[in-house]
Amino acid sequence: MFRSPDRIPGRRPLRGRVRTAGAGLALSALLGGALAAPAWASPTPIPSPPPDARLPVEEVVFPVEDIRLTVESLDASESVTRDDKKVTVTLTSDVLFALDKADITPKARTRLASVAERIKTEGAGGVVTIVGHTDDQGAEAYNLKLSQRRAEAVRAVLAKLLAGQNVTFQASGKGESQPRVPNIVKGKPNEKNRALNRRVEITYEAA
Repeated sequence: MFRSPDRIPGRRPLRGRVRTAGAGLALSALLGGALAAPAWASPTPIPSPPPDARLPVEEVVFPVEDIRLTVESLDASESVTRDDKKVTVTLTSDVLFALDKADITPKARTRLASVAERIKTEGAGGVVTIVGHTDDQGAEAYNLKLSQRRAEAVRAVLAKLLAGQNVTFQASGKGESQPRVPNIVKGKPNEKNRALNRRVEITYEAA
């Protein structure tokens, strides 16, 4: 009996092999595409600037604030404030004057002599300003006059102590208009604060 060539025992049809090989190639291509690294997996290298490249330079300027320093005595009767070259010596009126008076006490003259010596050694000459202040007790107009009289009394003493020192004086009074601390705290008069507000400020320029 005659057999067709494509029916030879032990051999598979060629058509099946072609299909199998084609499927294998398709699977390999599919797996190869799946296993390939995506574009984003590798970082893009940053290009290096050329050797002669110049980067822009911006000048940064930071603001400089003046330092204000205050040194106060233990009993708070005297303080010295430095603001750049401006020096202010503050003396409470209670160590300069008797109650409701504008006459310099002997004890006050010692304090003012110390201030005069400070101006001699540290001062740059020029104008020395003297400003008197009061607390809120009494009439406003009366307090204004009292502060002026006290400033003038301090000016007279310093003028003698600093004679020939190339300084001039300006004396004025502010009354109760510029308190250092509140006279009334929680609705009640504060005597400690009032004592701090009764003061004379002496300001000069440091060299």
